[in-house]
Amino acid sequence: MGPMTTAFDPGFGVYVHWPFCLSKCPYCDFNSHVRHAGIDEARFARAFATEIAATAARTPGRAVSTIFFGGGTPSLMAPATVGAILDAIAAHWTVAPDVEVTLEANPTSVEAERFRGYRAAGVNRVSLGVQALDDDALRALGRLHSAREALAAVAMARSVFDRSSFDLIYARPGQTVAAWRAELAHAIAEAAEHLSLYQLTIEQETPFAALHAAGKLAIPDNDAARALYDVTQEVCEAHGLPAYEVSNHARPGSECRHNLVYWRCGEYAGIGPGAHGRLVVDGRRRATATERRPESWLMRVEANGHGLVSDEPLGRSEQADEFLLMGLRLAEGIDLARYAALSGQSLDTLRVATLRKEGFIELTRDGRLRVTHAGFPILDAVVADLAA
Repeated sequence: MGPMTTAFDPGFGVYVHWPFCLSKCPYCDFNSHVRHAGIDEARFARAFATEIAATAARTPGRAVSTIFFGGGTPSLMAPATVGAILDAIAAHWTVAPDVEVTLEANPTSVEAERFRGYRAAGVNRVSLGVQALDDDALRALGRLHSAREALAAVAMARSVFDRSSFDLIYARPGQTVAAWRAELAHAIAEAAEHLSLYQLTIEQETPFAALHAAGKLAIPDNDAARALYDVTQEVCEAHGLPAYEVSNHARPGSECRHNLVYWRCGEYAGIGPGAHGRLVVDGRRRATATERRPESWLMRVEANGHGLVSDEPLGRSEQADEFLLMGLRLAEGIDLARYAALSGQSLDTLRVATLRKEGFIELTRDGRLRVTHAGFPILDAVVADLAA
């Protein structure tokens, strides 16, 4: 195990977006696409390699500390495709000896069959989209697996990979505090080291949004959602998985290092359809984004060598706002000196004093500002107040 990335050196990450799914979940507003005709994986693998080469040419000399295959559903890829993409990354950048390589997977028996292949290709951490340990809830969420099948995949993941994590969605329709407490305790017994726990939110232009608008989908009100959030913190802390980020819980040392690159405002390359990146080119931090539609991205890469549709330098105030927005999601908070260096000014002392008095933020001895337990449920409001 080499040196861990730190808040001062967040590392360099590579995010690879695999945009395809077997079916579209009714709560999802991610860039995911269903294709029944089959996918030319070899052609996509070549395009990923082409975009990796173009991105590496702009960011020479970086050592890649984390790689993340997200989606969509990366576990629909053949292990050979994953291997080809990892080979391309290693051919164009230096890869750290202790690189964290995460792949998001559906917890179905079909995909679990591929786990050893992914392991052989170089994946060393898997993140499973379990979402619920209750069959009725899974059906309502449009998932294609049962709770039993999911737990079998979790056990398989633990046996094959050094590190694993899974996601659950709570504040589901009709969910009680007692039921969630039991489900979460069950999950922690199976999860071991890392859990991502998301409150169900109604995203615009999803099937759930239409059902909700029509009064056919009742989700817990604010008080009930808050009670479920409080139980989440209490149960996870009692089992040694405190929140290190607003929706992510881990045993100390088992945090997802790739996501820490984002939250600590490090550099990351966004590769594949609809991937976002933050790269420092010639001393300027830039925001990049690629074409979202998979076939259009493919044609762009084949024609131009990359799929970029936007590539903008970030101004000081944009960088400072992003640092605030991302960093305050973390339990460790932000380094105030780094904020001042980015923005050219300090945070408003009156606002800081008011939020401290209300108990929503605290200042640490080593010059960090962090959100308290009381502040996390209203994080958006705290950040908005500080950034105003």
